[in-house]
Amino acid sequence: MKIAISGKGGVGKTTFAAFLIKSLQKSGKKVLAIDADPDANLAQALGANNASEITPISKMKSLIEERTDSKMGTMGGFFKINPKVSDLPEKLSVDADGVKLMVLGGVKAAEGGCICPESVLLKVLVTHLILFRDEVIVLDMEAGLEHLGRGTARAVDKMIVVVEPGRRSIETANEIKRLSEQLGIKNLLIVGNKIRSEKDKDFLLKNMKDFNFLGFLPFNDSIIEADLSDRPPYELNTSGLEAVSQMIQHNFMDN
Repeated sequence: MKIAISGKGGVGKTTFAAFLIKSLQKSGKKVLAIDADPDANLAQALGANNASEITPISKMKSLIEERTDSKMGTMGGFFKINPKVSDLPEKLSVDADGVKLMVLGGVKAAEGGCICPESVLLKVLVTHLILFRDEVIVLDMEAGLEHLGRGTARAVDKMIVVVEPGRRSIETANEIKRLSEQLGIKNLLIVGNKIRSEKDKDFLLKNMKDFNFLGFLPFNDSIIEADLSDRPPYELNTSGLEAVSQMIQHNFMDN
């Protein structure tokens, strides 16, 4: 089972990813968590030791140069577009509260996207993870889905978009849906987060009639407390963890 999670910044995407990963782990699944968001926070949300000191793979200059036969920072020249990556999950993953985690990072370019050694390595790595690994793969992604190629995306079993009650969050979800359809992702689900009342829930259902909802998570101050105390959200918000566990029990366990 390969699951990608996306959404507008600030909606609680990474918090949901941590709940989902922990729920899958508790159900007995072998999970490989992938932080594919340039603003990487999944390590902290999963309780990894020294999370802020983890170097994203996109910043590992010597590794990228070695695997792609390139010299980063130089213009022009040739480099490998199919570098070896099969050994990287074992070499570069860290333990995060019993879950294997890889932090990819991102390639931020002034003009949307780039064809450069670091972006090529990340895309080939994600392709390997999705197509050739036998664990449950959970990718915490940015809204742009930059790490997914067309062939890779078709192998994603579920794209989960986290939204909060708000117009901008819905607009982002519509853009992710458009990108997902272009890439061939067929199973797109919505999780409504930070729900304060039935009014919030009804707002999302009314304005997202063309989407399938996986479930809803209530607003909970303990998420903020967990962040302030540098603890995983599922330690202080056990009801949220239970709610996500119920979601996967009803929707994922047949896979």
